[in-house]
Amino acid sequence: MDDDQIREFHEKMSERIAVLEERNDKLSETSRRVEGERKYVEAELLRLQKEIKRLKAELDRLKAPPLIIGNVRDVLADGRVVVKSSTGPDFIVNAAEYIAKENLQAGARVALNKQTLAVMGVLPPSLDPIVMGAEIIEKPSISYSEVGGLEDQIREVKEAVEDPLLKPDLYRRVGIDPPKGVLLVGQPGTGKTLLAKAVANKTNATFIRLVGSELVQKYIGEGARLVRELFQLAREKTPAIVFIDELDAIGAKRLDVATSGDREVQRTLMQLLAELDGFNPIGDVKIVGATNRPDILDEALLRPGRFDRIIEIPLPRVEARRQIFRIHTGRMSVAPDVDFDALAAHTDAATGADIKAICTEAGMFAIREDRDVVTAEDFDRAVEKVRGQSLAKGPAAEGMYA
Repeated sequence: MDDDQIREFHEKMSERIAVLEERNDKLSETSRRVEGERKYVEAELLRLQKEIKRLKAELDRLKAPPLIIGNVRDVLADGRVVVKSSTGPDFIVNAAEYIAKENLQAGARVALNKQTLAVMGVLPPSLDPIVMGAEIIEKPSISYSEVGGLEDQIREVKEAVEDPLLKPDLYRRVGIDPPKGVLLVGQPGTGKTLLAKAVANKTNATFIRLVGSELVQKYIGEGARLVRELFQLAREKTPAIVFIDELDAIGAKRLDVATSGDREVQRTLMQLLAELDGFNPIGDVKIVGATNRPDILDEALLRPGRFDRIIEIPLPRVEARRQIFRIHTGRMSVAPDVDFDALAAHTDAATGADIKAICTEAGMFAIREDRDVVTAEDFDRAVEKVRGQSLAKGPAAEGMYA
């Protein structure tokens, strides 16, 4: 081969080598990309397998037969348990090995297998949502200084409710048992609930508030169960104050002639009587009741040993009304010409709620005229408006706390 042929051959070979190197680079890039995709697919496959496993476990859990709630009646010597299921009769069943024996006690709530009724787990004690929601988490902001004209009543409430919680040693040294609770009676708006809020603010005790009508339930035994759980919660949270507003809803006199609904209310009342003065001491639990109808309360509820003190919240007198006016106008921009003595004199038979409404209406008159100061004329118009409304409904309530 001559030189030209050799040169031509080298050129062809160089071009072919360049083409092969280019193809090799492309194949290498493709190989790296495919390898990355393979690793991604393997990781995705592993993730999906875990997800399938989790979903199968969740599906098996959802397909599991439901458990029956029951109560332990007794624990036998051989380890078997006597339970009462929600279906009614008692059964002697076995308990799962993983359940701690000390947790299987008489009265415990347990979960039972639907078919064999074997004890599968011990449940925590349950309280009704109504009872759980009755606990006041945030302490009320009302203090005794914001309760005007009730100095004697405040002193009696302190002696019966506050001092036994704050000064228990004093009662032990004297040798007497502190009062179990007080009953606040008075017309609407005289400050019964306000006084209970002040007690809750002063003490560090757990404050549990419930309206009497919430204890009235439809089915037999439900109201009594609520009362029992209410005092159970109070004993667990001691020291505690239980405030039952509108006590007459369940505390009315028991009559010989009664409907089935009346008898259920009476059962609730009897449970309340047993909790107040029964075999189980209430300890550092103080009871505060409030009602505006003391004339219809059952005699058993009023005797000493249940509500040891019955405190009447009267209509505020002139000096008390003056204090209440000053309390409610403490944050208001009041003109210097406002005479609180005259306002107190012109609001005879007004309750604390009426006086608060008068102050609010006077402020509304000032806002209506785009003023930032409340004048004596605003208070005069407010007295005429509020007292006119209260007088229109006042005579119907004569003779009782309506």
